[in-house]
Amino acid sequence: MKERIDLLIEGAKQAINACESVVDVNNVKVKFLGKNGELTALLKGMKDVPAEQRPEIGKLVNVARDTIEGLIASKQADLASKELEDKMQRESVDITLDSGVCQRGSLHPTTLVQNQIIDIFTGLGFSIAQGPEIELDFFNFQALNIPKDHPARDMQDTFYISDDMLLRTHTSPVQVRTMTSQKPPIRIICPGKVYRPDDDATHSPMFQQIEGLVVDKNITLCDLKGILEKFAQQLFDSNTKTRLRPSYFPFTEPSVEVDVTCSVCHGKGCRICKGTGWIEILGAGIVNPKVLDNCGIDSKEYSGFAFGLGIERIAMIKYGIPDMRILFDNDVRFLKEFK
Repeated sequence: MKERIDLLIEGAKQAINACESVVDVNNVKVKFLGKNGELTALLKGMKDVPAEQRPEIGKLVNVARDTIEGLIASKQADLASKELEDKMQRESVDITLDSGVCQRGSLHPTTLVQNQIIDIFTGLGFSIAQGPEIELDFFNFQALNIPKDHPARDMQDTFYISDDMLLRTHTSPVQVRTMTSQKPPIRIICPGKVYRPDDDATHSPMFQQIEGLVVDKNITLCDLKGILEKFAQQLFDSNTKTRLRPSYFPFTEPSVEVDVTCSVCHGKGCRICKGTGWIEILGAGIVNPKVLDNCGIDSKEYSGFAFGLGIERIAMIKYGIPDMRILFDNDVRFLKEFK
């Protein structure tokens, strides 16, 4: 039995020394120490050993097990270290080299403009309000003094989901939701995506708006003009002038279109402003008393003003972009200009 044990240890040494990978060592471990391995077979033969020799033979078997386990652990450690070193050599990267792959990105021009507009109005004391893009007809039209048979609905082509549900055509529903859930004073801006079935050089079926609303006592058109002048001067430059032209919106009365002096020619006349020196940037007006009443606000006690502008339009004016569709093309050559 002693000779069998010595032969077992010697065979294990030779097999372990011949291993070239951790996997080979694991196979040797199974062969000699596994459930059906050679050491287990040796233990099964203990029944044939005379009783007086069994304690000594048992000790030798345990020594053999410890010896083989030690050889296996040492070989595993050596091979694992070698494999790691080889892998590090194969996969080494010179971090001082220019990869030539990764390029630093930048914010999209519409995001830059949106962030700037939000910063301006929050600096003027406005808070941000948001609402759902899939909207009910009541909030998108009816509460804004545009009932189902109102001709003003023709001014805004609409993506309808059902008779009473649609993709919002403006962010004005957020104003309605705010007025129906919050008492004055109210001073909010409502940024977000809106949807209309238009698609040409100056229109997109999906675009972004920022609308503003102020409701309080004794709000007048002068307050609106003052806010918009301050906004335009911070958005473009301190010499920017503002003018209001009469217009019509069913949710404001009186209503105005707001122009600013051209940011390119500064009012002298150029190709961008078509020689007029002025560029229209938004629509606005005093909140129609019917809208206040529809939202549960006493129009005899409170008044307000509202305005709305398209972010893409402002981006086109600021950066001289001739076609709105360029903003949606994601042409990397174009976007690199805004780094």
